[in-house]
Amino acid sequence: MREMKKNNKLFPLFAFCMFILATTAVAFASGGGEEAHTPLWKEYMWKIINFGVLIIILWKFGKQPVQNALRQRTELIEKTLKEAKEAKEAALKAMQEVEQKLKTKDEEIKAIVAAAQKSGELERNRIIEESARLQEKILEQAKTNIEFELKHAKEVIKAEAVNLAMELAEKKLKEKMTKEEQEKLLDDSLVKIGGRG
Repeated sequence: MREMKKNNKLFPLFAFCMFILATTAVAFASGGGEEAHTPLWKEYMWKIINFGVLIIILWKFGKQPVQNALRQRTELIEKTLKEAKEAKEAALKAMQEVEQKLKTKDEEIKAIVAAAQKSGELERNRIIEESARLQEKILEQAKTNIEFELKHAKEVIKAEAVNLAMELAEKKLKEKMTKEEQEKLLDDSLVKIGGRG
C-alpha cells in the first residue's frame, strides 16, 4: 500500500522529466541540417539552462516525494530496529528461561541421584542387617542341633556303655560265682520281686 502511494507521488515527477528530455531531444534534432558555427558559449548556454530548469523542477516537485520516501524509509528502518530489539529481548528472555529450566532439571537430577544413592545405601544396610540376623539364627539353630545330637549321642553311648558294663559285670559275676551262688541269687531276686508285687 505504501509502495503504491510512493509510486503515485513520483509518477508526475517522472512524467515531467520525460517531457523535458523529449523537448530537449526535439530541439536538438530540429537544428541538425545546417552547419553554422555557433559560438561555444551559446551551444553550452542552452544545455546549462535546460539543466538548471531540470534541477529546479526536480527540486520543486521531487523534494517532497524524496523527503517522504526518505522519512518512510527511516521509519521502516526504525521499526525494523525496534522489532529486532524486541525479538532480541524476547530471545534473551527465552534463553534465560531455558537456562533456568536446565538448572532446575540439573538440580532435580542431582536430587534423584542422591535419593537413589541414599535408598541404595539403606537397602544395602537392611540386607546386611537381615543377613547378620539370619546368620545368627542359622548359627543358633546349628548350635541347638549340635547340642541335641551331642546329647542324643551321649545318651546312646551311655546306654551302650551301661549295657556293655552290665554284660561285662554279668560275665564277671558268672565267672566268679558258683552254680549254687547263682541259684541262691536267683531265689533272692524272685523273693524280692515277689515281695514287691
